[in-house]
Amino acid sequence: MAQDELSQAPAVVLRPVTAADLDRFEAEFAGPHGPGPYQWYGHTPALRARQALAERGLLGGDENMLSVAVGDTLVGRVEWLRRAWGRADTSSCWEIAIGLFAAHRGRGIGTRAQRQLVDYLFEHTRAERVQVCTDVDNIAEQRAVLKAGFELEGRIRRAQWRAGTWHDQLIYSVLRTP
Repeated sequence: MAQDELSQAPAVVLRPVTAADLDRFEAEFAGPHGPGPYQWYGHTPALRARQALAERGLLGGDENMLSVAVGDTLVGRVEWLRRAWGRADTSSCWEIAIGLFAAHRGRGIGTRAQRQLVDYLFEHTRAERVQVCTDVDNIAEQRAVLKAGFELEGRIRRAQWRAGTWHDQLIYSVLRTP
């Protein structure tokens, strides 16, 4: 999607997660068809996310989440997790992930949400680098992150266990501009 196409995409808003949002995430992502073939890792409890919501609003830690909305409609979530390329206190970065409800995929929402999250992280944290890893077969996400300004760095072989087998991942990054 070109820059001018992005400006015509739906208005995407990132906002703090609510308990009702977590209920919806559980319902939407409960089985393999909800998150899609590249994000289904089996049934997982939401207890940890609910505890993090109660304790810190799912913000201000090493694992964070915001809801993605178009207008007043909840359409998914974005997450950012601390990763380290050496000592965590001096060499950490953020790795982001996105989960959109099936009915809202393929409309440019993911591209906009990921770009907004990158801007947010560069504005509100000291991160020099934001990265994304995605399955080598996840063409839609590869296109979305390129449109959001990420650059392909390489392939990580057999990095992710999913659906009974190991999968290669592609790693992309965007760096803070001085």
